[in-house]
Amino acid sequence: MISRNKGILSIEFLLPLLALVFSVVALEIFYVTLVRPRSEDLMVKRRVIAAQGGVGAKLGERSIYIVIMHREPQVEITFCLWGMIVLAYKLGHISRERRLFKYDFIRIQPGERIIPEDALDRYKDLKTAIEREPRWRERLLPECLLAALHRFHATSSVQDAANAIRERTELASDTLDSQLSLVRYIAWAIPAIGFVGTVRGIGYALEFAEQAIHGDLSPVTQNLGLAFNATMVGLAMCIVLMFFLHMVQSRQEAFIIETQEFCRDKLIEVMKVPSKEESRALFS
Repeated sequence: MISRNKGILSIEFLLPLLALVFSVVALEIFYVTLVRPRSEDLMVKRRVIAAQGGVGAKLGERSIYIVIMHREPQVEITFCLWGMIVLAYKLGHISRERRLFKYDFIRIQPGERIIPEDALDRYKDLKTAIEREPRWRERLLPECLLAALHRFHATSSVQDAANAIRERTELASDTLDSQLSLVRYIAWAIPAIGFVGTVRGIGYALEFAEQAIHGDLSPVTQNLGLAFNATMVGLAMCIVLMFFLHMVQSRQEAFIIETQEFCRDKLIEVMKVPSKEESRALFS
């Protein structure tokens, strides 16, 4: 189910890079065209009202544009979008794999059984069919069926065939889980970036402590806003990303279980090792 091409031109290598580039460009365009102009207008309006001594000096303080206008929230949202794109691809990959459940790969007639002597012919037929269908290549379900047929022919054991399926599905499960390591890193990095923004905001606020002593609190409050907004946005983005990561992991686990059940129902249960008397009757 995983591409054998592990070079720099493989989709596993290119997708995260392309997703990162797209996220950076898309968020920069969004900030340049919408967030920064809106936030600057709100800040100017708030300063005008404050200069006039109005009670509405806090106008725009809770606006989403004010909350996300700094660089740290932008990076956090960019990382969240990056992770979401990777998760969307993984979810689409699982959906493509699950579509194969509707195909009858083995083509067993009612009451028919597969014996070890027939397993090799069915293996060759299935392998030929997979080679003719590009959408079946490097997919978990056909690989499990091929492995079970080959093992059954080699060992004449139904249990060994079932073990071959379990080995392939467990390997696929470990591979799918390892491919989500980048998303787990992103989910860890997002709140870390928020803490960086918090430290930066507090550090800048302390630089204006002397002005605050003389009554000018606006630089301090503005930088403290950066500190708390960066953490709040980071935690919110992390919660969203972790939710979708959990959803994708659940779909992957369900897919592995469905593959095992499909192979058991469609192949393992129709396998049979004939007794010596049945073997003599078959070849007499």
